Amino acid sequence: MERFLENTMYASRWLLAPIYLGLSLALLALTLKFFQELYHLVPHIFEQSEADLILVLLSMIDMALVGGLLVMVMISGYENFVSQLDIDEGKEKLEWLGKMDSGSLKLKVAASIVAISSIHLLRMFMDAQQIANDKLLWYVIIHMTFVVSAFAMGYLDKLTRH
Repeated sequence: MERFLENTMYASRWLLAPIYLGLSLALLALTLKFFQELYHLVPHIFEQSEADLILVLLSMIDMALVGGLLVMVMISGYENFVSQLDIDEGKEKLEWLGKMDSGSLKLKVAASIVAISSIHLLRMFMDAQQIANDKLLWYVIIHMTFVVSAFAMGYLDKLTRH
């Protein structure tokens, strides 16, 4: 009975595979949204102010960072929790593939969240005239919470590795 339970629990890791596949579909949706933004930007590029253009570009950078985060979580999560990826010798292989454990994945995710939050905060400051001061303060507090959390996670990881 014990062996059956252990084998069942071990085999249940494959339930994560559809979730990682779903993340790849989310990446497709993000890609479509990126090109929709680009499609709306290009015809009106000379009509936009510099500040508006920067806001759109920051939004696109934000999407690129989220896309990278999706790829990182999708691939390394699959490798860490489901199965190793079998990539042919002649094919291009990501440098970090097979080297990122769940601890370093958490740190990369935290750093990505801080970067995404930084860009979002910059977008808010670029449009600060339309945003109430108390809302801006909350954006800064939330961003600093992400920064402190990422720093604490990195520090704790460093302590536990040594």
